Amino acid sequence: MLKIKVFDRIEEKQMKSLRVFFNYFQQNIFFVVIFLCLIACQSGIKNRAEIEMQAVNLKLDRFDLKFYNQDPAIIPELKKEYPYLFPNQFSDDVWISRQKDSLQLMLQDAVQKSFSDISPLEDKLSHLFKHILFHFPKIKVPHVVTLTNNVDYQIKTVYSDSLLLISLDTFLGVDHPFYDGIPSYIRKELDQKFILSQVVEKFASFVITPPEDRTFLAQMIYEGKKLYLQDLLLPHESDTIKIAYTEEELEWVYDNELYIWQYFIERQLLYKTDPDLVQRLLEPAPFSKFYLELDNESPGRVGRWIGWQITRSFMDQNPEISIEELLRLPAQKLFNLSKYKPKR
Repeated sequence: MLKIKVFDRIEEKQMKSLRVFFNYFQQNIFFVVIFLCLIACQSGIKNRAEIEMQAVNLKLDRFDLKFYNQDPAIIPELKKEYPYLFPNQFSDDVWISRQKDSLQLMLQDAVQKSFSDISPLEDKLSHLFKHILFHFPKIKVPHVVTLTNNVDYQIKTVYSDSLLLISLDTFLGVDHPFYDGIPSYIRKELDQKFILSQVVEKFASFVITPPEDRTFLAQMIYEGKKLYLQDLLLPHESDTIKIAYTEEELEWVYDNELYIWQYFIERQLLYKTDPDLVQRLLEPAPFSKFYLELDNESPGRVGRWIGWQITRSFMDQNPEISIEELLRLPAQKLFNLSKYKPKR
């Protein structure tokens, strides 16, 4: 009996020591987590302060106002100032005719009504380029020119290293009469709230080299990197703006992420180079083409969304990686290191 009691006391002491150890461990883990959170918060505050210190004060150059409702005599002067807007193969008569064209004047009138005060857009673009300069300090702040372009929704914005063109007539609002007849999946993006994401889309295409690898995986991750730049440069925008999904469409891809991924894996799509996959699953469309009954329920470009989640997963796993390293990283290596798994 004595022996048993001795062992009981020893076991009781061990258990007490274990309880003390675990209590100490839990308390310290709590403080470590709090410490790490404080560091992250301080880092975020520091970054925000540095972003705001970037010297950017954009003023939009309203070419549209300089061109329309003006005397034709202004044309030669405008051609000198904006040679990139006046192709050499067209004579001055073409531009004079356009100045007086009734449809063009109606379009410009609609633009003036929608953008009567351009200062909010200037402020938003200035804030965007502060973020761009913070992450890409070698980038030049471009000369921003606004114009009208016959509602050419395929060229809403144009970006180069020193110039940004914005076709204001492609951002008049989803229900504008000028957009009658345009498919709804395209029309939904013809709104002012998408201007910044459109600019980032063009900027991303400028700074990210398209992959030489033509596999579906490489194309997905290329698009995913571009969408990740939306996260970085437009941190306060919703995902619906970044990828131009409705709330219902965004909910659909989250709810079906596992099934989309299974579809890609089971049909061995990742390493195929069929251009048809780009049209079916990456390009803007009313829905993605799985060739299943659920097609009409799906939004377009689900492949881009999956590429975005893979890139996000990679950055979660590798937070020390710089944005420049991320953009240069080959798709296969990024995918391997991402440890991507559908969340639902």
